[in-house]
Amino acid sequence: MGLCALTTIDGGDDLRRVSASVVVYDGYEEARLAAGTLLEYTRGVELDLYLVDNHSPDGSGEKLQQEFGGRATVICLPENKGFGAGHNVVRDRLDSRYHAVINPDITVNSDVLTAMADYLDSHPDAAAVTPRLLFPDGREQEIAKRNPTLLALMGRRLPFAFLRKAEDDYLMRDQDLSVPCSIEFCTGCFFMMRTEIFQKIGGFDERYFMYFEDADIGRMAAQYGNIVHLPQVTVYHAWHRQTAKRADHFLWQLRSMFRYFHKWGFRLK
Repeated sequence: MGLCALTTIDGGDDLRRVSASVVVYDGYEEARLAAGTLLEYTRGVELDLYLVDNHSPDGSGEKLQQEFGGRATVICLPENKGFGAGHNVVRDRLDSRYHAVINPDITVNSDVLTAMADYLDSHPDAAAVTPRLLFPDGREQEIAKRNPTLLALMGRRLPFAFLRKAEDDYLMRDQDLSVPCSIEFCTGCFFMMRTEIFQKIGGFDERYFMYFEDADIGRMAAQYGNIVHLPQVTVYHAWHRQTAKRADHFLWQLRSMFRYFHKWGFRLK
């Protein structure tokens, strides 16, 4: 593991410390936008931002170091061990109150980290929070979910009427999602968790190379408090859906699904 740069963020003692990690594999331009908007709009908390490059062939780590070396910690890994393993690199060095896991295809246009920290401050029963997600063009993403079942996951891919009920239940379409509510699925594209809990559960289960690690960490965190969807906090997510485009990503998803059900128990519906 190579440490490309270490940042010191100026901030008063009265500011809460929030850490955030963004794991990058290629896609420098998106990661640059994610980091840039987070640094630009975060004002109400003291932010320790970590940019972790998963051995990108396109040299994303070196480019991020040149761009953000004075404002973020850039870590260049010697190999790609997966999404969760990349985020876990920072786990034991965190001294923040709250830690955010953020995808590189995320952008913000307001101080979302402070808003999420405010909610956790005022709701000690919450272990983690996730924001409302929109596509860059403003379309809604269905991000609030219950724990996955086989029929629900089939319903996400197959246009059969008999699967619709399971998919509707999985996506919580029976709930009023315009107000904060408890959910079960802690989406990996953007969530904030109490750092103490993130460290206590050991971060992500690194046996998942990619996919389902977010459903898994949500199950672990839920043992310590509620997972809450915050619709009043909005971020933008490009969401490339690689499993629908690339066979290798679809196979990773299948392997992770079976690992998840083996760990937590199989549920048909």
